[in-house]
Amino acid sequence: MSKWLPTSDPFYLSGTALFAFASLYVVQRAIQTRAPKRHGSIPPRQERILVIGASSGLGRSVAKQYAARGARVCIVARRAEQLSVLAQECGQRCIWVAADFCKADDMVRLRERLLTEWGGLDTLHVCAGVSAVQPVMNLAGVKRGEENDASAAGIQRAVDITTAATQGNVYGPLVTAVTFIPMLIRTSTSPSMLLVSSVAAVVPAPTRAIYAATKASSLLLFQSLAIEHPGITFTFILPATIQGNFRASAVDADTESREAGPNQQGLKPDYVANRCVDAVDRQVKGSVVMPWFPYAIAHHLYYIWPGFIEQKARKKYGFT
Repeated sequence: MSKWLPTSDPFYLSGTALFAFASLYVVQRAIQTRAPKRHGSIPPRQERILVIGASSGLGRSVAKQYAARGARVCIVARRAEQLSVLAQECGQRCIWVAADFCKADDMVRLRERLLTEWGGLDTLHVCAGVSAVQPVMNLAGVKRGEENDASAAGIQRAVDITTAATQGNVYGPLVTAVTFIPMLIRTSTSPSMLLVSSVAAVVPAPTRAIYAATKASSLLLFQSLAIEHPGITFTFILPATIQGNFRASAVDADTESREAGPNQQGLKPDYVANRCVDAVDRQVKGSVVMPWFPYAIAHHLYYIWPGFIEQKARKKYGFT
């Protein structure tokens, strides 16, 4: 290879990568903009939509946007009181079911309700999930700067918290997918499934290890399902932090996190919900990273220059 091509220089490689990614992004956006809308096969008022995790946050916003255009919407979460209020706001074409998407019996009961009332399903949004916000060693009782070995009890606590995160971020999406994939294929002329993942699933960050690992697991699960079931359009939304109770509701939340209140920084739920609905309307396949810059670039740049991404992540999270 010519000596004038410094392929081992990380600056050269990252610059080339940035140019390539930006070019691909422009092409992708052009294709998506020109893509035919799904409304040709399923008019908005006839669309049958199931939103899992609809009682608050992003799922609530998604449900309200579909209801505003007259679609048939079924909202699902564990908290019946919040669902009842939301159903009233969404109008007469909205039904609600209090259920846990981690429980097979609950999802089968929900499926039977939809078959009875709607005769099937066109669109499934999986918006439910849980967060985790502490460094892994903290979970085991070993603070930063300490060199003490974790005790058996501490290790078990880390395992228990990881199990809780896995329950909400892996088992729930798995149960939901297995429950509804055959019905989507059988009863819809244009079946679509959207998973709300996270940019943490593709860009590593301190204090997010358990959250990132479980979100990455469900993302890869659904990406594989997309290959196994090409008749369904699978869309994956990977947002950065969304405004809301991310820290306070974490499975590993400490007193400080619970008392912190809603996060006012980050993406607005209505904005992310609009991107979710639009992606399904346009039958976008694959991942939608929000915001695209810098996170989509950071994901790929990590393979070329991991030290740079790790340094930036430590700085962002104050982990220096």
